[in-house]
Parts: sequence; structure tokens; C-alpha cells
Amino acid sequence: MKDASTNTIYLCDYTPPAYLVEKVDLTFHLSPEKTRVISRIAFKPNPASQSGDFFLHGEDLTLLRASIDGQPVTPDVTDQGLTCAVPDAPFVWEAEVHINPAANTALEGLYMSNGMYCTQCEAEGFRKITYYPDRPDVMAPFTVRINGPHPVLLSNGNPAGAGDGWAEWHDPWPKPAYLFALVAGDLVAHPDTFTTRSGRHVDLNIWVRPGDEDKCAFGMEALKASMTWDEQVYGREYDLDVFNIVAVDDFNMGAMENKGLNVFNSSCVLASPETSTDMNFERIEAIIAHEYFHNWTGNRITCRDWFQLCLKEGLTVFRDSQFTADMRSAPVKRISDVIALRGRQFREDNGPLAHPVRPASFVEINNFYTATIYEKGAELIGMLKRLVGDDAYDRALDLYFDRHDGDAATIEDWLTVFQDATGRDLTQFKRWYEQAGTPRLSVTEEFADGTYTLTFEQHTPATPGQPDKGPQVIPIAVGLLNPNGDEVVPTTVLEMTEAKQGFTFDGLTARPIPSILRDFSAPVIVQRDTTNAERAFLLAHDTDPFKKWEAGRDLARDVLIRMVRDGAAPDDGYLSAMHAMLRDDTADPAFRALALGLPSQDDIAQTLYDTGTTPDPQAIWDAGQTLRQALAQQMQDTLPRLYAQHQVTDLYRPDAAQSGNRALANAALSLLTRLDGGAQAQRQYDAADNMTQQLAAWGCLLQAGKGDQATAAFYDQWRHDRLVIDKWFSLQVVHADPSQAVETCAALTDHPDFNWKNPNRFRATLGALAMSPAAFHRADGAGYALLADWLIRLDPLNPQTTARMCSAFETWSRHDTTRQAHARAALKRILATQGLSRDTTEMVGRILG
Repeated sequence: MKDASTNTIYLCDYTPPAYLVEKVDLTFHLSPEKTRVISRIAFKPNPASQSGDFFLHGEDLTLLRASIDGQPVTPDVTDQGLTCAVPDAPFVWEAEVHINPAANTALEGLYMSNGMYCTQCEAEGFRKITYYPDRPDVMAPFTVRINGPHPVLLSNGNPAGAGDGWAEWHDPWPKPAYLFALVAGDLVAHPDTFTTRSGRHVDLNIWVRPGDEDKCAFGMEALKASMTWDEQVYGREYDLDVFNIVAVDDFNMGAMENKGLNVFNSSCVLASPETSTDMNFERIEAIIAHEYFHNWTGNRITCRDWFQLCLKEGLTVFRDSQFTADMRSAPVKRISDVIALRGRQFREDNGPLAHPVRPASFVEINNFYTATIYEKGAELIGMLKRLVGDDAYDRALDLYFDRHDGDAATIEDWLTVFQDATGRDLTQFKRWYEQAGTPRLSVTEEFADGTYTLTFEQHTPATPGQPDKGPQVIPIAVGLLNPNGDEVVPTTVLEMTEAKQGFTFDGLTARPIPSILRDFSAPVIVQRDTTNAERAFLLAHDTDPFKKWEAGRDLARDVLIRMVRDGAAPDDGYLSAMHAMLRDDTADPAFRALALGLPSQDDIAQTLYDTGTTPDPQAIWDAGQTLRQALAQQMQDTLPRLYAQHQVTDLYRPDAAQSGNRALANAALSLLTRLDGGAQAQRQYDAADNMTQQLAAWGCLLQAGKGDQATAAFYDQWRHDRLVIDKWFSLQVVHADPSQAVETCAALTDHPDFNWKNPNRFRATLGALAMSPAAFHRADGAGYALLADWLIRLDPLNPQTTARMCSAFETWSRHDTTRQAHARAALKRILATQGLSRDTTEMVGRILG
């Protein structure tokens, strides 16, 4: 484990590596407790460096021997690495180390998962495998020989030879150590092939544990679709002879883009209609695309240092969002992305964990794999594309690939490409990478003599370490509708560059109704005085799907705020507007299902807090339940027809059309359950032949307090499928009454199947509690105490998962003094733990402020 020292690393202190690597040869002699790793590395001095110091990172390694050009040397070794006197000329370094994969519970470096060897080296895991300059700007081709008694021995690149108990791999493309991968074990392949547009034949394999072969077909089709799409849309062709994916049960992340050998969390690749929901299928499709797209935006062009993490992640998230939009419904994908951004990244921006898309400093890089880096980073790419236009974006990307292929690049390199390709000055746009926080966009309007003026004023609140913010470039997509509902000004992008700026529209015959921030053209919060009548008008008439959905969401938010703050009853206008939307059979079923959803409990809490009211999590939950009951009553005549109309009777397909119909039918079922006590849900559960229908019905039964029989039946049916049992753990906590959810969660941690060392099972159980605000923020502090207990227990084994789970506490300071006292006590108890990891120490310290 890394020590808990808090030495801060700064972007401004970057210096080039003292030595470059020309090639790497690695030999592994695999053994669970004593794997031998022999490294032979050709170094040369870096003429761009001012330092001649030779330092190699290394952690948890036992050095057996070392030599330079064949002559034994005795380096100075510490817990962080080694130093050694070396020639001022090219030389060959050789070292032999012992490592213990079986004891590596942190799941970074080389570790074991159910008898299988696997690796995770991003961000700094390779230093747990052998001594090496473990930084992304040191790139080299790798040749790897694996010796071990395993049927399957895999590494990066192309196969270079194999025999009884050994295999050799060669990756001709220079890569940093964080992209190194090795997998060895008893695996079976789901094979296929792909022919690139230039005629290259590529062998494709998804490697899984025996028994999982029937869950690979969808993942393989998603991979081939991704390869085709990247050729057609970005002109990027795959560049090796093989592409391997391996499913691993014990994995801290979703997946990893190692060159030619992607390692996936099993939950992110294995799928079948019986065991996976429609949402699982869509997520798998997106993650496979994401990791494949990294082959060019992350691997062929990597990041110079970890401060540039958003360069590869933001661009690749944007690309996978484009892919999903093309494969499914573009409006529904956009709305879903915004829901996720506002739910996770806006919360991050509003709290103690706020940081710029490109941070200026960090203590532990693993703590910066955040929604700000990924999702907000992707929004910046989308804004840039909107500002320069589609054709200019395509030219800039072609230039980026041509200019920086094989480079470890920076945000400055990225923006310079756009400046050179388009002639635009992006100096001000760069502030989006440097300033933390979500800009607030205040709007006022005037109408006189046929001229309509919109005036915007931008302000970004202070965030930790950044009290003052400069004005940013904000693309504001606007359309105008007349009082009859006709669009009189189609979508126009207004480019705001000043702190306060007005835009005029002439030749109008009546005061228009504005549709502001169409397609969510920038990650900002719009603040404008409006009425529920106008929101209902936009819900009925707006031509932009995002704004149409947002009008309904804003209506619901206003109703819930008044219910919580003022004790108001559910608003009849809102209920009528939603009922009319639901009856519109011309609208996309998936869109209607999204529109039926209410703002999250966290959204309501933040809105209350921003307007000077201390949020009460229980009151927010109660208001949501009351409003859902009112919706059910309002729509009671429509719901049975809607439910029946959108039943899917064809053979199951996880495509957009069927998924949308099931989503709307199940949204209707959730409301129906409030009227019939779960009778229809029980019928659906009994008849379900796919996981989407079974899980939705079981959730409704749990919601109705009649889920005991289904809970036992579900477990008996799926007890031997570890991914489905993750769902079993999670749903019981999610659907528990907030007054009992902590006790439900605690009881589940005593279940024989609760393997707290497995990240998926831990997140499914404790993560479900953390994502249930009324339960986690219970007034007696029991939710805080339970999570703190388990984080303290997990930290010595898996600091990464522990630190990320600490983010559940990030909103603690917006609650009442009693809850604050409980949360602060839990956080301080974590921080006081002897030997706490650096990962968790940094996170808890930032949350406490």
C-alpha cells in the first residue's frame, strides 16, 4: 500500500524524463505467491531533459539482482523505487524481481482473480510489477514472454510464438507502462473476425471463464460495430492482427483499454437476455466502444502526464456518446447524458471535491478518475465541435491524428490543432479546462417594436482554491416560438464571451417564448424567471427534444420544491401536462419513459440549498412518493392501456425500439402498482422471460411492500450467477423504506454471498445505500456510521474502491447541524484510522475541507 503522506504533485513542476526507453523485454515466471519478473530495458539519455538522475519507480517488489550492460550493480532501493549510477550513453538495464500476485488485494499491478492472473496498470500499477519509469510520457515497444502452466497466456500486441507452458507477444506500437497487460488462466474464447477497410484481417476474441461462453455474443457484435463506426466516422482503422477482450470478476473499474488486450469487469461485457437488463446491454455496448476507441484516442496518442487525463478520457467519452447516439436514439442519449452529468458532475462542482477538468495539482491520481474528468471533459469536446462546426471539427481531428500519432500530448497540443485547423483563437476557451465549478447563466429579456433581446450574465461560484473566475466562452443554442407554438427562429448558436452580453432578434410579430440551451449546448445552469404555464407550453410545443424533456423536469422540480418547502399539494397543472404528454402516441416511448421520471432527490436537495433552505432528505423522499401517487391517480384510466400497448411479444432484442417500449411499459407498471397493490407486477414477474421484465416487476413488488416471495424466488433462481446476485443485493437496498434501508443493508452484509473484497459486490450493497439519500442521510447518522465501518475495513485491502466510495459524503455540509455532526464524526473516524491509505486520506481530507 502507498503510504498516507500528502506530498502534492503540481502540473507546473512537470519536467521531461531524464531517460527514454527504446525497447522493453519482459519475462514472467508465474507463481501465485512468488512470480519472477525479468526485465531487460534499453535506455538512452533524453536530450530534452536537464536532469541526469536515473530513477525507476517500484513498489512492493523484492529485487533479486540488477545489471547494466551485463555488469552487476547495486542500486539504492526505497519503498518508492530505486536510483543507480548509469552511463552517459545508451545502455541496457536488466533486473529480476519477485512479486506476490495472490496477496495483491488492491487489484493494481499483477494480481489474481479466482485463480486467473490479470493486470491493471492505470494509473500507476506497473511499478508493482517491475522497476520502470512509470509515467505516461515514456513510451516503448514491448516484447513479453510468459511462462506458466495455464491454457491461455495473453499480453499486448501480436502473438510471436507459443509452446507447452509458454507464450510470447510483441507489441510494435510504442506505449507507456500504464497500457501494459497480462492475463493467464483457464479461459475459453468466443472468437470472430473483422476485416478492416484496407483489407487487414483481425482475429477477435472475448475470453471468459468456462460457463460464461453464452454471454459473449452481444459484446462481440458491439465490438465489430465499434470498429466499423470508427472507420466510417473518424477514419480510424485497427492496427494489430488480434484484438482480445478478457472478462475479470475482480476489477476496480469498468474496463481498461490496454493495447490489443482490453481487460473488462465481467459486468461490463457479459450479457444475455435472461441475466441482463436493457440498460445493461446499452452500457456494455457503450463501454466496449469506449475502450476500443481508446486505441487511437488514448493509446496511439496518449497523455503526457496525468494532469492531461481529460485529453484521452473526455475525447473518448464524447466519441462513445456519438456512437451510442448513432446506434440508438440520439435525443434519448443526450437526455440520459445530461441526467448523469447533473446527477454526478454538477454535485462534484458544487462541493468540496470540485476541481478543474485539468487539475493543477493532485496527491493521488486515482482520486481524479471523476465525472469532471470524464463527463465534463466530454462536454468540452462537444462545445468545441459546436463552436467550430462539423466540417472544421473533422479537419481538426484529422490533423490531431496526423500530427500527434505516437505522442504523449497535452491540452495545449489539442487546442493548438483546432487553432491551426480553423484559425480561431481558443485562449479564452481554455478556461474551461482550468476553472472548476458550474457557471450560472442569468437571463433577462425585453420585447419592443418587433425586437426581442436576450441578455445573459455569467457567474461561476467560488470553488476550493479558486475564489475568482474569468468569463468563459459559452455556446448558447436558442430557438424562439410564437404564442401559437410555431417556431419563428430555429436553433441558433449564440456565442457568449463576456461577463454580460445581449443578443437581439428582429422582425417578430409577437413576444416569443424562448427555448434556451437547446441540446444542452453547454454545461451551465440557466437561471431565468419563468412560469409553470410557460414550462407546460414548451413541454407541449418545443421542437428540441432536450428542451421538451427539460420543461417537464422543471415543472416537476417546481412542484416538489413547493411541496417540500411550503407543504403544497401536487400541482394540477403539472399532473395534466404530464398526462397529456403520456397520451401522445406519436412521441418516442423511450422519451416518454424518461419524461415520467422525477428529478433526483439530490437535485431537489441542491435546489433547496441554493435557495436558502436546509434540505430534509426524508421530506424530499416523502414528497416524491406523494407526487408519484398523484400521477398514478391522475393517469389511472390511461395506465392500463399504455402498459398493454407497449408490451413486446417478439423475440427479445436489446435494440432501441424494443428497449423503449419496455421502458415505457415498466414506467407505467411502477405507477399502476400504486393503484393495484402489485397485482400486475406479480403477473409480470411470474411470466417474465428476460431480466428487464423480471427485475422491473420485482422492484415494483418491493416498492409495494409485497416483495418477500419474489426476493426468495429470485435468489433461488439466480444464486449461481454472480452478476445477477449483485442485482439481488442492490435492489433490496434501493427499494427499502428509508427508515429500514440501513438495517436491510447491514443484514445483507451478513449474508454468506456478501464478498466484501469483490468491488462489484461491495458497490452493489454499500453503494446502493450511498445512492439512496433519504436512507444514507438518515437523521440518526446510522447510514454514515455503517458506510464508515466498511470503508475502514476495506481500505487496507483496496484503497482505490474505498476512496471512490468516500464521495458519498461530499454533500454532508448542506444538511442540518445534527446530520452534519454525525457525518463529521464518521469522516473523522475514517481519517483517524491507523495506516489509512494515501488515496482515502486525500479524499476524506478534501471532503472535510
